Amino acid sequence: MPEPLRTVNVHEAKTHFSRLIDAAHAGETIVVAKGGRPWAQLVPLEPPIPRRQPGVLAGRISLPAVEELLAPLHAEELAGLEQPLP
Repeated sequence: MPEPLRTVNVHEAKTHFSRLIDAAHAGETIVVAKGGRPWAQLVPLEPPIPRRQPGVLAGRISLPAVEELLAPLHAEELAGLEQPLP
């Protein structure tokens, strides 16, 4: 069951803004009320996309030898690259 939202009034939000954004960063959703009515929400941002880690597939896939990768393409392969895609 989701945790109930914390509601604070505008004065409290201004007074404790730093604490509230820390709580939002930690995953809490805070409702800011104006005149006793919900007016805005402080919510956590989506988690950042994880950084790439070089070597994570090492040993799981195999590539052809460097010489084969750097070898010139055959005439048929070059001709195929020059044709538009269907």
